[in-house]
Amino acid sequence: MLLKLLKTYLAPYRSALILVIVLQLVQTIASLYLPSLNADIIDNGVTRGNTTYIIEVGAVMLAVSLGQILCAIAAVYFGARAAMGFGRDVRNALFTNVQKFSGQDVATFGAPSLITRTTNDVQQVQMVTMMGLTIMVIAPIMLVGGVIMALQQDAGLSGLLVIIVPVLGVTVAFIVSRMVPYFRAMQKRIDRINSVLREQITGIRVIRAFVKERHEEERFAVANTELYDTSLRVGKLMALMFPVVMLIMNLSSVAVMWFGAQRINAGDMQIGALTAFLSYIMYILMAVMMSTMIFMMVPRAAVSAERITEVLDTQSSVVEPLRPIPLHDAVGRVEFVGVEFRYPGAQDPVLSALSFTAEPGQTTAIIGSTGSGKSTVMNLVPRLFDATGGSIRVDGVDVRDLAGQDLWALIGMVPQKPFLFSGTIATNLAYGLEGATEEQMWDALETAQAKSFVEALADGLDTPVSQGGTNFSGGQRQRLAIARAIIRDPRIVLFDDSFSALDYATDAALRKALAVRTKHSTMIVVAQRVATIRTAEKIIVLDHGRIVGQGTHTELLADCQTYQEIVFSQLSVEEAA
Repeated sequence: MLLKLLKTYLAPYRSALILVIVLQLVQTIASLYLPSLNADIIDNGVTRGNTTYIIEVGAVMLAVSLGQILCAIAAVYFGARAAMGFGRDVRNALFTNVQKFSGQDVATFGAPSLITRTTNDVQQVQMVTMMGLTIMVIAPIMLVGGVIMALQQDAGLSGLLVIIVPVLGVTVAFIVSRMVPYFRAMQKRIDRINSVLREQITGIRVIRAFVKERHEEERFAVANTELYDTSLRVGKLMALMFPVVMLIMNLSSVAVMWFGAQRINAGDMQIGALTAFLSYIMYILMAVMMSTMIFMMVPRAAVSAERITEVLDTQSSVVEPLRPIPLHDAVGRVEFVGVEFRYPGAQDPVLSALSFTAEPGQTTAIIGSTGSGKSTVMNLVPRLFDATGGSIRVDGVDVRDLAGQDLWALIGMVPQKPFLFSGTIATNLAYGLEGATEEQMWDALETAQAKSFVEALADGLDTPVSQGGTNFSGGQRQRLAIARAIIRDPRIVLFDDSFSALDYATDAALRKALAVRTKHSTMIVVAQRVATIRTAEKIIVLDHGRIVGQGTHTELLADCQTYQEIVFSQLSVEEAA
């Protein structure tokens, strides 16, 4: 998965990669050439007292070192640009694909996991890419070049390499192989701790209301300890890696000095050659050590690449039509024809045999007990989910045959939990209509019964909005979300229990204003309060995902037992009449 990901997203940076390889090759050759020059200075300059030779070769060494430095700087620069570009492109691909996901797809992965995959997992792969371009390219060149140059200095002493390199390689491979399962577990632990932390931050009011701080501290402590334990195991293996490598390197130096001294004493080797050979041995072992640094990171990056690829390879369960049918002069008539919906693996459907029509210029209300499937009905219209049976039609065309953008352009939706984006009130309203004028914003706010409290704010439309709109009350958030949905006068308006945080007076005033603004639109309203929907032209009563009643308030009150139970649980007989 890691190689596949690198191959796909590093392709645009092919030129930079070639340049990095060339620069690293030149840099490594220069590094390998310096010990030979140093050996020449010792054997032909120092031992013979030839100062001129020392200066001449020293100048060459200085020039080679300067070239090496320049190549190293350029290689790191272009390598970093390619690695950072790779990370940016992968994050962008993840974000783009997740934006296509249905609600069901997002729930499959979970929001905390998707956040971790887009940030931490991409960072792991990006870091390995960066290290690979700046270090891993050098390692094989230095390893092969070091062996060649060591053989050139003294073939007899090079026999030590036959023992040193395999021992170091096997040791590193063994330690790295033990890390892989821990890295896989670590990423899951990060997902878990993100999930717990996200719940605690968003649910802080509930936690305090039920005095569950201690319980949540314990939950976080468990998740934190699990991550700590896994990280500790990985840390122990990493801590073992470098001492082992250094031990082998130091023993190798001792062996080279020991056997090299014997060869010098026998007249088979010069002092300068021993110095150069020792440098090449260090280069070879350094190449292995640099590879070790990469190998320590590769297992975790490989796990991260698997998790990234899993998201990238997931196709949305809501598929765009190959040949979308265009809608001309849409009026927004919505039909449910024998609709069924069930979650994957569920034994029973959430909705069954659902058939009704919501006409333009009318309000169609949906009411029912908790869990009856009201919100699911609302999510099927804009294709946040796709029906598993039957069809939903807009102006006679199945929504699955409409281009997503065309369908969404017809719909203004206020979800059950209104969400505001960080920015200002104006930028949030502009989500509903790009390039909206102040006049349009104030008009939408007036309809949504939000104009008075926005005018009372010091900055008006420029008032800052924190993430999620947490600096506003529940009722204010709902009204701002309603204003955002209706600002462009959509043909279909969906309200998913969007009046629950409003007092009865504001609710009544809002419904009256909406009736005027949406008189040509199809309005579908999900509500818990009978007072909100009693004036609707059509009321759909749901019970366990099935329609058990359909008609006006008066008609249902006369012949629908489920509706009667809901009404009389909220209103007296006199109020209900």
